Amino acid sequence: MSEPLSQSRSQTGGGVVRTNVVDAVADSLRREILSGRYAPGQYLPPARELAERYDVTRTSLKHALMRLVESGLLEIRHGVGTLVLDYERQGGLDLLPMLVAANAPAWARSIFEVRAEVGALIAVRAARNATDAQRRRLAALAARLREATDADAAQLAECDWHRELARATGNRVYPLLMNVVLDTYLRQRHALRGPFLDPAAAADRLEPLAKAVEEGAAAEVVHARAAKYLEETGRMMIESMGGAR
Repeated sequence: MSEPLSQSRSQTGGGVVRTNVVDAVADSLRREILSGRYAPGQYLPPARELAERYDVTRTSLKHALMRLVESGLLEIRHGVGTLVLDYERQGGLDLLPMLVAANAPAWARSIFEVRAEVGALIAVRAARNATDAQRRRLAALAARLREATDADAAQLAECDWHRELARATGNRVYPLLMNVVLDTYLRQRHALRGPFLDPAAAADRLEPLAKAVEEGAAAEVVHARAAKYLEETGRMMIESMGGAR
């Protein structure tokens, strides 16, 4: 059976798996589940039917299904079929980028709420625990934001500032959590340009928070400035998202 999308291969005990094909099938099935074509509690069509629909081998289909199992979208019940799970109860954070793409405004609001709440805690911890070298890097990234020549460069500089902020907490989980949030954001950043259309103004908004973290200000000061910054920029992003539609 042909698999025309394939470019790279890996050898398994069950034969050759073409990774681009696996990606394409997994993405297609994920979209169908998140869009409601296959509802929670419903079984997917038999593997033979799915393999024929996507023009892939059963081995490639199996690997695509396993990716969705790992994401909490599917459960394979041997001898019964492949069950669609309730992703809001059993899904993982890796679904966020796809959920935002599928239903941007509703999911974006929820993500920005979490961003503001968790981001304020990250800022407080970073202000307390950052090393001198990390404070210097944060200052340099804030300066890079101010010197950005366009919205795209400003967005990337601000993202790098948040990544460094998470590392400065000293907690190894926060950077991983921030990576998920920022990956979700960056995939949609063309529609979230509002706060960064004027890089100098974006730097002005960040400066009170950046200074508080760099100076190791009191927790209540850092928390208040972080909440204000994250809520304001989140609101601006939601507004620009609506304007992009």
